[in-house]
Amino acid sequence: MLNALETALLAAEAADGKKAYDLLVLDLRDLTTIADYFVICSASNTTQVGAIADGIGHALAREGVRPSHSEGGPEASWLLMDYGDVVVHIFDDQARSYYSLDRLWGDAPCVPFPLKAQVLKGLKP
Repeated sequence: MLNALETALLAAEAADGKKAYDLLVLDLRDLTTIADYFVICSASNTTQVGAIADGIGHALAREGVRPSHSEGGPEASWLLMDYGDVVVHIFDDQARSYYSLDRLWGDAPCVPFPLKAQVLKGLKP
C-alpha cells in the first residue's frame, strides 16, 4: 500500500501522462487536517478533465488505492477525487481561475516532482 506522499506523486505522474498542465502537489500537513496533500492540475476542456481523472484512477487502482469519494462527472469543469490523505482537484481553466485553490492554499509548500514535459500555462515556473 502506498503512503500519502507516494499516492500524491503517482496521481501527479498519471495526470502528467494525460497532458495535464500547471500541476502542483501541495503539502498541507502543517496547515490543516483536511488532507496531507492536494494534487491540483488543469485541463484544456471537460473531456480532458475526465481523461485525466480516468488516468489517475487507473494508476492508483493498480496499486490498490481507491477513492473514498468523487465529485463531478462527465462534462464537469472541476472534478475532485478524495483518497483520504490525498485530494486530487482537476480543473478546466475557467474553474481553476474562479476557485483559485492555488491562492487559497498559497502558504502550503509545493512538493517537487519530475514532469515528462514541463507545461505551464497560467502559473509562473
